[in-house]
Order: sequence, then structure tokens, then C-alpha cells
Amino acid sequence: MKILKFGGTSVGSPQRMKDVSALIANGEKKIVVLSAMSGTTNSLVEIADYFKKKNAEAANNVINKLRTKYIGHINELHSTKEAMERTTDFVEDVFMYLHSFSTSDFNETSEKTILAQGEIISTNMVTNYLREIGIKVMLIPALDYMRLDENGEPDLLYIKKNLQGILEKNPDYDLYITQGFICRNYHGEIDNLQRGGSDYTACLIGSALRAEEIQIWTDIDGMHNNDPRIVDNTTPVRQLNFEEAAELAYFGAKILHPTCIQPARYAGVPVRLLNTMEPTAPGTLINNNMETGRIKAVAAKDNITAIKIVSSRMLLATGFLRKVFEIFEAYKTSIDMVTTSEVGVSLSIDNSSRLLPIVEELKKYGTVEVDRNMCIICVVGDLKWDNIGFETLVTEALSNIPVRMISYGGSNHNISFLIKEDDKKTALQALSNKLFN
Repeated sequence: MKILKFGGTSVGSPQRMKDVSALIANGEKKIVVLSAMSGTTNSLVEIADYFKKKNAEAANNVINKLRTKYIGHINELHSTKEAMERTTDFVEDVFMYLHSFSTSDFNETSEKTILAQGEIISTNMVTNYLREIGIKVMLIPALDYMRLDENGEPDLLYIKKNLQGILEKNPDYDLYITQGFICRNYHGEIDNLQRGGSDYTACLIGSALRAEEIQIWTDIDGMHNNDPRIVDNTTPVRQLNFEEAAELAYFGAKILHPTCIQPARYAGVPVRLLNTMEPTAPGTLINNNMETGRIKAVAAKDNITAIKIVSSRMLLATGFLRKVFEIFEAYKTSIDMVTTSEVGVSLSIDNSSRLLPIVEELKKYGTVEVDRNMCIICVVGDLKWDNIGFETLVTEALSNIPVRMISYGGSNHNISFLIKEDDKKTALQALSNKLFN
């Protein structure tokens, strides 16, 4: 069985829903995970925010606007009166439910319940359309099997047991539809998966069922070897190791969230990135295989702040680095890069919301320098230290770019450079010219 996930742009209009339906209704057994229609979640966030601020009138105005949009979609999606009425009745019930929050006590669970409605609507619309065109399909509510444990992490045993139970009771379907992103928490309340959203749902399902393959369908033909929005002549990378893909995702490749593919990695289930707009394109295959002797791709992460702490007390001292890192831990701020010398340590962070108190604490241990508006450039591939010349190739490409920090050796898969954001485009293009073109 294959698991297919389609994002918001892939189901972003009635025609896109029809295109996706044509892709998935080919007789092969599969589970299809759908996101909310593009733009819907933003509207639901706005609705929840108005209710939180006790502005029910504004919330209801946004609800009515969204309702009108969906009624138009339904009329365009369906060609039979019966299907149109079935979907309209369902969607009207959802919007009446959203209106009901005007008179209820609003809390965090209320907010997450509102956000869940986008996926609930899109999956019902697609399911009703598939039935209209004669496809035997079953809608499996994610709230019936997707649950978090007491620590807020996916409860893998619960997911596996309940999903397998549903499939065993309903074996006579080739096509199952379910929602991405939404789940229940340990107390049975509606919640969401946060990291990676629908991609995470697909990978959790694929892992639980030991699927043949997980397919993530988006609006780009796989993960490119550089940022196609900035760099000319980028090409899709045909194969990545899970660790390479995670590095690229963490350092800026927006097509994936860095943690969402971990369940698939641990279960040994390959993940394929495909393009809904070009369904015949091969995309990118992510698996546990490592292609040796190749640099695969470059990614960039913006809004980085560099912090340098210099102190003669660090020389031959034990515990100095521990004290520094404990400050960042206390302020719940993660560190991206770290380099050290005899009397100093430089590091970078991507969240500067607690920068001022962090700097004040660090000043107890040495002189502190801060550089803002920085960017991390990450080069990913087979970069083991005994691959002679690879690091030289990368540094030569950046010979005209001022580099604030270099991190090499912490991973077998990347070399990272900290540069000014103003130099980002020049650096990415130079790396593409040197490494790929």
C-alpha cells in the first residue's frame, strides 16, 4: 500500500481537486492524506483570533466570507444535484458549528477545533466528488486513530493499532481518504501535529503500516539542488539519504519540515517528493541509501544572529562551555552553529526574541559581540572528512564572500557557512556554478 499526501495548493480549487482525484483513482490500494484548501487555514486562524479577543461580530463576518467562497467551490466541483446537496449540507453544518463559538467560552481547545475544520471540509469535498464519479472510496477521520501521548508526541502504538483495526474492518476499498495535521491529544481533545502538519501525518501512517512508499505531492518537482526562487538553472535532486534531506529541510529547503520524515526513516519506508502540476516528473526519492562521492544540494537559512563570547577565563578552564549553553537552555533558545577557539566561542541562533537577556547573562563570563541579519549557507552531500578536496571545492566557490563562521565535521553530510544576508544570493549562485553547473 502507498500513502499519498496532497498539500493545500494541490487541492486549492475545484479543478485541482478534480486533478488530484484523477491521479489517485487508478485502482491501486492507497491512503490519501489531504490538507485544507490553500488559504483556508489562514482564515480559520483569523476567526479563532477574533473569538479569542471576544470580537464575535468580526469572527462571524470572516466565517460568512469563507462560507460564500466554499459554496462557490461546491457549485463548480459537482455536476449532479445529489452530490451538490450532500456536500452543501455538510459544509453548511461546519459553518453553523463555527458560528456557535460566538456563545461559548473560548479556550485553547476551541482554537484547535476551529483550525481542524479546513482539513475536515476538504476531505469531505474530495470524497463526495469521488463517489459522484463512481469511485468506491472510504473517508477515515484522522480523529479516530491519530493521537498524541502524554508528552505531546505521536502515540505510535495507538496510531498503528487503531488504523490497522479500521482497515481490517473495511477491507473492500482500494481508496481511503483521511485528514492531515489534525489529531487528538492524550485527553481526547482535538489537537494538531504542528511540525510538518500533513507531511507528518503521511509519514506516521506510512511508518505504522510499513507502507511500500510515502508520496508527498506539492507544487514543485522534488527538492532542488539550490533555491529556484533565487538561483538560475537549478535541477531536482533525484535521490537523497534521509539525513541529507533532514539537513536540507532544517537549513531552508521549505518543501519538507526537518522532523516530519523521521518516522519513515526509522521504519525504512521511502519517501518520494512529487509535483501535482507535473505528475509524470520523477521528483526526489528519499531513502536510507547513501550515494557516495557526491555533493547533492545547497540550502540557506535566513534571520540568523551570531553571538561571540571571548574570555581569558575560558583558556584551559573546565565548565566554561557548559555555563554558556545553560544560558541558552534557560531561555529556551536553540543553537544552530558552534565554533570554538582557546579563548572564545561563536554560535548562531535563529530565534532572537530572548536575545537581550541572553546577552546580559553571557556578559558575566566574557566580552560579547552580536552580529544580526546573518544567513547560514549549508552544503549537503557525502562530506566525510576523508573525501579529499570536497571542502576545498566548497570554500573556493565562496572565495569572494566574507565568511563569519564555518562548521565542518559535526556531520558527515554538511558544511555550513555563516555569511551576511546581503551576500546570500551571490553565495548561492557561486556555489551552484562551482558545484553543479
